[in-house]
Amino acid sequence: MKTARDLLREKGTQIYSTAPDATVYDALQLMAEKNIGALIVFDGDRLLGLISERDYARKIVLKNKFSRETAVADIMTRDVVTVAPDKNLEDCMELITRHRVRHLPVIENDRVLGIISIGDIVKGIIDHKEFVIEQLEYYIKGWR
Repeated sequence: MKTARDLLREKGTQIYSTAPDATVYDALQLMAEKNIGALIVFDGDRLLGLISERDYARKIVLKNKFSRETAVADIMTRDVVTVAPDKNLEDCMELITRHRVRHLPVIENDRVLGIISIGDIVKGIIDHKEFVIEQLEYYIKGWR
């Protein structure tokens, strides 16, 4: 079974991030430019949190705040659910399901290696299952 590290190798380790004092508007603009749903919030090299489209919808739009006037630190998720690179994709899916999150930073030795999304994990699981099916079909055909 693939691991979080395998997914990062396939998709790349590009980390898009923002600072806690950036405006929510600027963070959203970067997410739109990069076609992503979340940004890591760093203070230097230290992971402080994660800001997502969900944070924006729930903490800005629904509370009548203004994205140009609100700092990322005011709405970011601080208790970020993370995963070790050696965790398999089923473990990653279990974390996402249990904690009801959509993004998992991959952490090793207190360093963010990258971030994987629920979409990445689902695709990885499907790819693995298709590979197993192909191998079984090959094995069965070999017995004929």
